[in-house]
Amino acid sequence: MRTVNRVATLLLAVALLAGGILVAVEASLAALGRPGLLLPRGHAALTGTRWQDAPARTVAAAVTLIGLVVLAAQLRRWQPTRLRLDGDDGWHLHRRSVERRLARAVRSVPSVRRARVRIRRRGDAWRPRVTATGDPAARSDVEFAVHRELDRLAAPTRGRVEVRLVPARRAA
Repeated sequence: MRTVNRVATLLLAVALLAGGILVAVEASLAALGRPGLLLPRGHAALTGTRWQDAPARTVAAAVTLIGLVVLAAQLRRWQPTRLRLDGDDGWHLHRRSVERRLARAVRSVPSVRRARVRIRRRGDAWRPRVTATGDPAARSDVEFAVHRELDRLAAPTRGRVEVRLVPARRAA
């Protein structure tokens, strides 16, 4: 799927580049007072439109906004759907499955009731973040349970485990 995404991105980039060059050429020809290459009928519309006109500013603002949204979406670090295992053999695990298994391991600690685990990746290292309801004194037991489960999964060199234990509320 990664190859398909890269090919689709390449095709989209080439189409946007060609369209941008075409628009620049057409706008330059209109500014020089010559008829356009592909849009000879659009020559009158392009030469008669001024920047002060509302439609011109609206289109420019919309295109700029769409461009900024696409740029922000591309720059955002998305959570991986697959986590690579040790070695270059191509084996991987699904992130959500690993998070569920780690949460189950944390819930196996006697003083923990609820647990939620999120995995972040820094390079090849996995960084689990555990949020659980239970006794704060069980922190070392929770870390041990997470490390034991990561060993079972053959996780790559792992970073530290972030554990946040919230005491359970008492009913009044």
